[in-house]
Amino acid sequence: MSIFREFLTQLSCRVVTVQRSQSETDRPACSLPAHKLPINDEHDRNPVCTSMIRQHHMPFGTEFMSEDTVCFHLWAPAARHVQLLIDNDAPLSMQATGGGWYQRIHRPILPGSRYSFQIDDGMRVPDPASRYNPDDAHAASQLINPAAFDWCDDEWHGRPWEEAVIYEIHTGTFTPQGTFAALEQKLGYLADLGVTAIELMPIADFPGRCNWGYDGVLLFAPDSTYGTPEDLKRLVQSAHRHGLMVLLDVVYNHFGPEGNYLHRYAPQFFTDRHHTPWGQAINFDGECSRIVRDFFIHNALYWLEEYHFDGLRLDAVHSIMDDSQPDFLKELAQQVRSTLGANRHVHLILENDHNAAHRLQRNLQGKCTGFTAQWNDDAHHACHVLLTGERDGYYADYAGNPVLHLGRCLTEGFAYQGEVSAYRHGAPRGEPSAHLPASAFVWFLQNHDQVGNRAFGERLTTLVSPEALRAAVILLLLSPSVPLLFMGEEWGAREPFPFFCGFTGELAQAVTTGRRREFARFAGFHDPRMQQEIPDPCAASTFALAKLNWQTQNDPLHREWLALYRTLLALRLQTIVPLLSDIVDSRFEILTPHALQAAWQLAGHGQLTVTVNFSDKPAKLLHRPQGQLLFFSHDHFEQANPASGILPAFSAAWYLKGCHESD
Repeated sequence: MSIFREFLTQLSCRVVTVQRSQSETDRPACSLPAHKLPINDEHDRNPVCTSMIRQHHMPFGTEFMSEDTVCFHLWAPAARHVQLLIDNDAPLSMQATGGGWYQRIHRPILPGSRYSFQIDDGMRVPDPASRYNPDDAHAASQLINPAAFDWCDDEWHGRPWEEAVIYEIHTGTFTPQGTFAALEQKLGYLADLGVTAIELMPIADFPGRCNWGYDGVLLFAPDSTYGTPEDLKRLVQSAHRHGLMVLLDVVYNHFGPEGNYLHRYAPQFFTDRHHTPWGQAINFDGECSRIVRDFFIHNALYWLEEYHFDGLRLDAVHSIMDDSQPDFLKELAQQVRSTLGANRHVHLILENDHNAAHRLQRNLQGKCTGFTAQWNDDAHHACHVLLTGERDGYYADYAGNPVLHLGRCLTEGFAYQGEVSAYRHGAPRGEPSAHLPASAFVWFLQNHDQVGNRAFGERLTTLVSPEALRAAVILLLLSPSVPLLFMGEEWGAREPFPFFCGFTGELAQAVTTGRRREFARFAGFHDPRMQQEIPDPCAASTFALAKLNWQTQNDPLHREWLALYRTLLALRLQTIVPLLSDIVDSRFEILTPHALQAAWQLAGHGQLTVTVNFSDKPAKLLHRPQGQLLFFSHDHFEQANPASGILPAFSAAWYLKGCHESD
C-alpha cells in the first residue's frame, strides 16, 4: 500500500468538532442558511458556537501529536543523513526509516518555532511541505498547528457549479495593501456585485517581494507577503459568510526557478523522460513517482480541507507529462471526489490547451466524475479577434472565420474539436465536446493570461470601443457557460496587468531579456528599440503599474460600467441560471462575418436566443428571435424589435421564450 493510501485510510481528512462556550461578543452565530453564512454584526451573534478544527493529515511536513509534541517528516532519498534544526538549538539527528524517509518526534516544542533541515552536514533547507515561511522561501519554516484555528462555517457546503460567477484576483494588486486581510474587506462589494466565487491566483510561497504566483516553490505555504495562514483562513471563512465560494489556482506542472531545493536531496521528483517549457518534467510516471504523486494529491486535499477552499483551478495541465494509467490527473480527481465530495460541492477546473473533453465527462445523472470545467481559451480568442482584429500568435488560428469559432463555442463548447491547428504546426487539437453541458466551460473576455501575456499588459478598455466591448460583455454574462471576470473589469479599469516577478541578480536579468525577446516575432516588436519599451518584469515600477485604482469607480463612465455588470449578473442569477438544467439542444447561424444568432432549446419547447453584432454596420437577421426581450445593449427598446429584421451595429440582444408560449 502506498504512503498516500495508507495515511488516507488511517488519518486523512478527519474533521474534529468541538463545542466551546463563548461570550456574546466573542464569536458570530453558526446557525447558518444554505448559501450564506452570517456577517459578524451586533444582531447576528450567539453565546455558543460549534467550532471546527480542520486539519489535513499527511506523511509530508509536520504533524502535531499533542500540544507540545511534533513529528517531523522529510523525504530525502539522495541524502546520506539529515539533521533537524529548531530555532537556535543544536542540530538533532533524524532517523532514517527506509525508502528515503527521515523522521523525528520532538518535544517540548510550541507553534511558532522556526525549523529547517540540514542535508549531509551542509545545506540548510526549508520544509518542502512547510505550512508557512515568514521570512521568504529560502529561510526557515515556521511551525503551524492547524488545530489552533477555530472554524465557524460548518454549515457551509458550497454552491452548485451552475451558480458560479467567478472573479479572478491577484492578491498583491487587488488592493493597495495587497494582503488577504485587505481583500477580506472587499468581499461585501463582490457579493453585492453578483459574484458567487472568487478565484485567487497562486499564493504558494515564491521568492521575492512580488510574483504572479506561477513560480511557487513551497506549495503548502501561503506567501508571507500576503499575510499569515490565519489571515487566509479568515478570508475563506468570511467569504463563506457572504455566500461566496473561494477557488485557488494551483501549479502542478513545474516549480519556480529559484528557491526549489528538491533537486539537491530528492532529485527523483524530476525526470529526463519528459520535458516542459520550464525544463525537466515532474516525475509522475517513473521510478519513485508514487511518492511524488502523493505529494501533489495531498497538496490538493490540504487546500480543500485544511483551508476549506471550494475548488481548485489547475494551471496548464497539458504540461503535466504522464504516460501511466490512471494518469496523475485522473487519480487526483478520483481522490478528491471520493474523499471530500460526498457532503459538499467541490469544483475542479482545468486549464488545458489540448481541449481534452473526456476529462469533463458527466455520469448519467449529470454529475461530474472527473473535472468540473475548463477555461475556454477558444471562446476568448474568437471574441478577441472580432473585437480587435488582432491576428498575431495564437489568434492566427481564429482569424479566418472568428464568428464561426465563436458560434461553436457558444453552442458546442470548444471551437477546436480535433481540427488541425496551424499555430501548433498542423497538429490536430481537441476532442468532440458538443455532448457536454455549457457549464463545463468557463468563459472570459479577460484574465491574467490574456491581459498579462500582452507586451504592455493592456486591458480591453484601452483597445476596444465602448460600444463593441459592451456587446461582448452582454454576450458573456448571460451565456449559459460559466463567466469569469478579471479583477476591475466590472468598472472598466484601465490599469494594465503586465507580467512581474521579484527575482534578483542573474536570474532577474535572464527573465527580463527573455521576456523582451519573446515578443521579437511580433510585427510591432521587430525593432530592438521597441523591445526595450516592454516593462521590466523585475522592476518594482512594473508591479506598481498593476495595482488597481479603486478611486476611479467614482468617475461617471466607470459607474456606468459597474451598473451594467450589476444589472446583468442579477439577471443571470434570476433568469439564466434556473434554465441551465433545461437545455436540450443548441444551434447557431452566421449572419455576417461579424454577427451571429444562437439559440438554446429548453425542455418544454422554451428557447433562449442571443443575437450579437461586432461590426460597425447593421446586420440582417435570418430568423425572428422567439420570445420576449430580456436585455438589449442599446438605450432604445424599439431598436431591438426583431420584426424589423435588422440587428444594429455593435449590439447584443437576449430573448427568452417560456415553455408554454406559442410561436
